[in-house]
Amino acid sequence: FFEGVRSERQLMRLAADRLSVRWYLGYDLCEPLPDHSSLTRIRERYGLEVFRRFFDTIVEQCIDAGLVWGRELYFDATKVRANADLDTLVPRFYSNAKQHLEELFVDDSTQSQQMELAAHADPGAPASVEDEVTALPAPLSPQMKHELAAENKVRWCLLDELRLDPDRPPSGPYRRTTDLRGSRTDPDAAPMSDGRKPFLGYHDHYVVDGGKARIILQTLVTPGDVMENAPMLDLLWRVRFRWKLRPHQVTGDTTYGTGENIRALEEAGIRAYVPLPDFGDRSPYFGHSDFSYDPEHDIYICPRGVALNYRGNSYSTRTRVYQAPSAACRSCPSRSRCTDSSEGRRIARHFDEEYRERVRQYHQTEAYKKAMRKRKVWVEPLFAEAKDWHGLRRFRLRRLRRVNTEALLVATGQNLKRLLSWKGWGRRPFPGGVSGMRSALLSGQPQPS
Repeated sequence: FFEGVRSERQLMRLAADRLSVRWYLGYDLCEPLPDHSSLTRIRERYGLEVFRRFFDTIVEQCIDAGLVWGRELYFDATKVRANADLDTLVPRFYSNAKQHLEELFVDDSTQSQQMELAAHADPGAPASVEDEVTALPAPLSPQMKHELAAENKVRWCLLDELRLDPDRPPSGPYRRTTDLRGSRTDPDAAPMSDGRKPFLGYHDHYVVDGGKARIILQTLVTPGDVMENAPMLDLLWRVRFRWKLRPHQVTGDTTYGTGENIRALEEAGIRAYVPLPDFGDRSPYFGHSDFSYDPEHDIYICPRGVALNYRGNSYSTRTRVYQAPSAACRSCPSRSRCTDSSEGRRIARHFDEEYRERVRQYHQTEAYKKAMRKRKVWVEPLFAEAKDWHGLRRFRLRRLRRVNTEALLVATGQNLKRLLSWKGWGRRPFPGGVSGMRSALLSGQPQPS
């Protein structure tokens, strides 16, 4: 990790050349090292849970050392490229059809083996009843094989051209690209973009403590089409109950400012220091902030003093709808700046608007401004460190559980560096390492502790 070794082959070459590594691992000078593929098999056998326990152990040592403050938590995510290319995108049911064909080919190979066994059998031996029942058809001629291959090729072209997967249920009114197409190389990766060109990738989430050591308390990798705010509450509850922390505030960017997240934080007694998106700035008409709400009469007042009465709920968007009289809007001199609807101006109030008002009040405080300044230098440099020095720009492994393993190792190494900085990296008692110890043993000198 500290030397940027990300390949099992390179690691085994390094272990074979360095006496200190051989001594640490317990291998003799002439003893052969295991094959590099053994490391891959061992990692698969351990599974994700072992690496997560390793990460948790280092965090526990950081807590015991007093490096975790626990009063402030910072959330952020970064885009990481997957070990797959956009050219590998195929329809989602491609894998199902491919699996079906492989099963057919397996049956064909089994039948060919039975035919081969029957050909080598004694022709004079009496055939059993089972052999007569399961008699195999005659083998295909080369011309028939060529025709079947051409027909299968045409069918595969049709599979590549289709865009609908009947086996996958729709995920709401919006259909993601991954609802229809997936990568053959890494099916869990999703199309993303960094503002320049699209690629397949993942989101790597960090929950960072607000203390000076900037310890990573939790990390999680999700597919690129999962919004950054989706796993926020799960990460928060795990951090709170796993490490028994009571944070006073949680800080994130605008993506985390959803009604569900803000409501859960405020009900838990945690201040949500997150910017709120103002969609009114994107429209040439009056925005939501230009209308005042009267909680006593449950109405909105427009800039001209006209009341917008409650009309009903929209449960799909979790909002209450208020509408002005159409006659008042038609005769209003500010109608061109307010709405182009003939039915009157409408305003939507979110079910959790009360909690959003609390967050808007936080925006005026110095504590919120300080948290926003601190967020820029607390989480984002950790991502830059992981990408520049520890190979997090692109995952080397594939599939979701494997990339989570890789991200856990990177985050564990970053925490370990901060733990060693606090404890001290240690000193070698004498130059030469093992050779110096051997000389001390031969000369009868006491061994250094």
